[in-house]
Formats: sequence, structure tokens, C-alpha cells
Amino acid sequence: MNSDSKVPDSASPNLAVIALGSNLGDSGQLLHAAMDRLQAFSEKPLRCSSLWQTAPVDCPPGSPAFVNAVVALVPREGETPESLLAELQMLEKEFGRSPKLVFNAPRPLDLDIIAFGNEVRATPSLTLPHPRAHLRRFVLAPLAEVAPDFVLLGQTQTVAELLAVLPSEESARRL
Repeated sequence: MNSDSKVPDSASPNLAVIALGSNLGDSGQLLHAAMDRLQAFSEKPLRCSSLWQTAPVDCPPGSPAFVNAVVALVPREGETPESLLAELQMLEKEFGRSPKLVFNAPRPLDLDIIAFGNEVRATPSLTLPHPRAHLRRFVLAPLAEVAPDFVLLGQTQTVAELLAVLPSEESARRL
């Protein structure tokens, strides 16, 4: 448990987890700028991971490597998963993201809601918890930095435990 009451506790029932990714432009700078902007969406200071370089997963051939990170935040009062998703999509556009023409095409900023408290969604625009987060090193490695004891809804193991047993096909290197 975090001793600083200003920073969200990874066991908090209203914790939202956002995965950040970029593989176009100055990805490190873009992710740091996005983290700065995400602070406005949180009632408390963000928990931010390091930046991680990862190989593209399920992307078109020749896609550049990604830089990934995770932030944990406490959503503002009245925030819903849907309202947060709309704000994240606007932020992606501000950072130069174009409408999806090719599945998983390179992009300057990708923001995904991994978890939003105990909320569950299964709509065309939003699935919570994220259905593949527990299988993705590019999510689990940075998430293990900020919330190793966090248990994704629907899972029985902590993030650190999931990461420890994940097959090593995907590469992730802390920058």
C-alpha cells in the first residue's frame, strides 16, 4: 500500500489504468506530453511507469517499434468509462492520430483504458476490462512498475504474477 495518500493506491476500487503507446514521431516526448495532459483527468497525482520499448504486436509488416507506458489515475467525480474514452480519443487526435484506415497502423499516440475500477463493459466502442491486457507484455511490464499487486478484473493473479508467467515471445525493454 502506498504511504503517500495523495497518490492513488493500486488496490483502490476506483483506479483507472490507461495504457499509452506510440510508434510515430518522437515517441518518448509524445508519451511524456500525454502523461502531463492525463493529470487533468485525475483527482490525485498519476502513477506513471517508465517508458518501455516494445516490438509491434498484430501490426502491419514493417511497423516501427513502440514506446509504451502505463498510468494509474483516480477518475474525476462523475467520470464514466465512456466519458473518459471520449476524452482520450480527443487527446489522441490532438496528438495527430488519424482515423483508423488500417488495423493497428503506426500512430503517434494510442491510449487504451485497461481498467476502470470494477466497471465492466462490452460495447462496440469499449470493452472493460481490456480483453487482452493480461496477455500483453507491453501492458503488464509498465503496469507492474506502478501497481504490481493490482488484479485485473476477471483475473486471479496480480499483474506481477501474470507478467512472471507470460511467455517470452514479446520483447520489452525499459528505456
